[in-house]
Amino acid sequence: MQDNAMALSRRFLGLSADKRQVFLRRLQEQGLDLSSLPIPSGMAGDASPASFAQQRLWFIDQLEPGNSAYHLPGAIRLNGPLDVGAVQAAFDTLALRHHSLRTTFRADENGEPLQVVGPVAPVNIPQLSADSEMAFQAWAREIAQQPFDLAAGPLWRVALVRMAEHDHRLVLCLHHIIADGWSIQVLLTEFAQCYRAALAGEVADLPSLPLQYADVALWQRRGLEAGAGEVGLDYWTRQLGDEPPVLELPTDRPRPAQQSFRGGRYHFTFDDTVANALNALARSRGTTFFTVMLAAYKVLLYRLSGQTDLSVGVPIAGREQAELEGLIGFFVNTQVLRSDVAGGDGFTAILSREHEIARQAQTHQALPFEHLVDQLQPERSLSQNPLFQVLYNHQQRDGERFELTPGVTAELLAQDAGAAQFDLALHTWAFPDGRVGGNWNYAADLFDGETVERIHRRFECLLRQIAADPQQSVGDYDLLDDTDHEQLASWNRTGVDYGRPEPVHRLFERQVAAHPDREALVFGAERLSYTNLDARANRLAHYLIGQGVDRNSLVGVAAERSVALVVALYAIQKAGAAYVPVDPEHPQARQQQVLTDAGMDLLLTHDAVIESLPAPAGLSVINLDQLDLADQPASIPDVGIHPEQRAYVIYTSGSTGKPKGVANTHAALFNRLKWMQAAYELGEDDTVLQKTPYSFDVSVWEFFWPLMVGARLVVAQPGDHRDPARLVDQIQRESVTTVHFVPSMLSAFMTQDDLTGCDTLRRVICSGEALAKDLQDESLSRLPKAQLYNLYGPTEAAIDVTHWTCGQDDRSTRTTVPIGRPIANLQIHVLDDRLNPQ
Repeated sequence: MQDNAMALSRRFLGLSADKRQVFLRRLQEQGLDLSSLPIPSGMAGDASPASFAQQRLWFIDQLEPGNSAYHLPGAIRLNGPLDVGAVQAAFDTLALRHHSLRTTFRADENGEPLQVVGPVAPVNIPQLSADSEMAFQAWAREIAQQPFDLAAGPLWRVALVRMAEHDHRLVLCLHHIIADGWSIQVLLTEFAQCYRAALAGEVADLPSLPLQYADVALWQRRGLEAGAGEVGLDYWTRQLGDEPPVLELPTDRPRPAQQSFRGGRYHFTFDDTVANALNALARSRGTTFFTVMLAAYKVLLYRLSGQTDLSVGVPIAGREQAELEGLIGFFVNTQVLRSDVAGGDGFTAILSREHEIARQAQTHQALPFEHLVDQLQPERSLSQNPLFQVLYNHQQRDGERFELTPGVTAELLAQDAGAAQFDLALHTWAFPDGRVGGNWNYAADLFDGETVERIHRRFECLLRQIAADPQQSVGDYDLLDDTDHEQLASWNRTGVDYGRPEPVHRLFERQVAAHPDREALVFGAERLSYTNLDARANRLAHYLIGQGVDRNSLVGVAAERSVALVVALYAIQKAGAAYVPVDPEHPQARQQQVLTDAGMDLLLTHDAVIESLPAPAGLSVINLDQLDLADQPASIPDVGIHPEQRAYVIYTSGSTGKPKGVANTHAALFNRLKWMQAAYELGEDDTVLQKTPYSFDVSVWEFFWPLMVGARLVVAQPGDHRDPARLVDQIQRESVTTVHFVPSMLSAFMTQDDLTGCDTLRRVICSGEALAKDLQDESLSRLPKAQLYNLYGPTEAAIDVTHWTCGQDDRSTRTTVPIGRPIANLQIHVLDDRLNPQ
């Protein structure tokens, strides 16, 4: 029967391309396929086409020569009297036996890679020495990360490091293009046999190799060219035809335009109780430990990302035929297991789906992943892998220690090439004694090591709860352990007693009484004392009260940057009402939406913008420039204001849909500004530059914070607030000590050649956008007397909810500055779509 199958294989190879397709159809009619036939030996010559998998790695190396992402490092500790000559003989035997260990690559006339088997030569085994574990690790890293030249070879290296007379470390590193994880096991097993034979002066009794890797690669290519993969391609196209969405995990840094393949590893060992419980769950559901872990991994990814359509890459051995098991080569293939995970599903339901998906995938495992990618043509990007970004791999392992010879023991040592092929890869392995260990391999472009450690703690929490209650809805498992809960609680212990909340304009009025003649407001040539500003605001407030404005009123303000704008904001609050910005710089459609939606009682404006405003039907419009307030009292209006009354209403940007009006109370504003004063200590000799458009909530603290503590407010004139050169001039001219920038504007400000005139700055506050670390560093360097603060808060909050003092955490791996911790009397919780803490 085997002879007949081999004859069919050789007959297939002798046919022309068109006749091969007829031959394949006849095989299928007989219930056979090409993958069931033995691979004829001796098919390949000294140079033959690379396999699809090799071709992919060759192209990657052409783009970025010498990248270590596809290095396979390893090490063995050898304790006992070692015969160095026998080590050399053993590896020479392996290089003679396995053509892959003598393979290099060159391009043919069409630019396609060919694998070339080189002549037999002694293996170069440097003998090194190290007097400490640190010195050994330095050697191991150098060996693991030293680039390979795919054209020149060799594509594997081995070194012997002497630690002591009877303590040696054997360090290995193979390029993935000639080997895989299974190959490493073959290499180590045969090395032990060859070493023992060399010691005895004998030739190792190893089974003959009926074929070499190049034969397999050629067989694979000719079969696919003849259409042998059509059935598998049809299945995978149905599974993955609409390109899976990119998995967006919460990362420490944005995804770079091109991945560097720098990586790190986090090693772990599972608690025996959890491992045993998960194995028991697998048996009870008629599935495997691998499938339980895959299902749990997808649940974790869903909980971390909020995405329900998830694709995970899974490597498979790719050695379906027995004659392939003893070969060294790049056989491993990758399957993409795509499925949906929803928070309301019980874990057992998800497990059943994953079991069926994995079962079907196994029946279609012969199609090379690279061929599938070529056929599906997903959108390519240098920043991520096609079709999937995370991987899961589970292996059964023999013991970590074995006897090389009587008196010499060998112990496997974990090694790391400092590289990562994927965003995140979970590797687990089970030992014969039931222990389960593993590691996370992560892209250092995206994650810090402590973040991956935190991800692992969440995974352990998830696994413990799955083991305890596999029927529970996966969206309700608690992913936070005791350490996380305590950390969150400590961050949220923000209670501060600022006394009874009161409107911030009352604090301004106290400053008027204490310092009536102090300069309060500067706008161009106009300068108002505290008394003058208060009197003008009081007169307008009395007028508004006479127009029926009360504590339930909303008063719109449409004005250019001016003294009149500041007076209007204070007057509206003094009248007991809340103000609503109608920004004249906004498009008319947005202005109309605010005028229509807010339900305001009247609108304050002035000559500069009144003609450009949309006609607000049925709304009373008051032109402040045409208003005579001489007969209105300059005294403070006697208006009772409750802390929970509205202080202002600002509309959101509309980035998540229709803009919404957000009302904030006097109590919330009082808390926010009291916290800011306690944190940043604005003094009477300080000057705040107001330059944020008043339709953004940052403007609220700019307008009210300085005047509630007796400092000075300088309002930038129209146009100046966006011109870095004019801002530099105004900061210098008015001795400004405190200013706010969105990071993009701070970046523009940093383009100015000379900032020495801005040495009066003591506080630079950022919010509104992510603050890049390099911009932070430049700002702290060029404004050495200023402290930089990063704040965050949506319009729905009272301006800000978190704060961070820049420079206090200078981890070089960060590319953005943290948003920080909650301000006084606020708590921050990150919730998923089911309102569970993340």
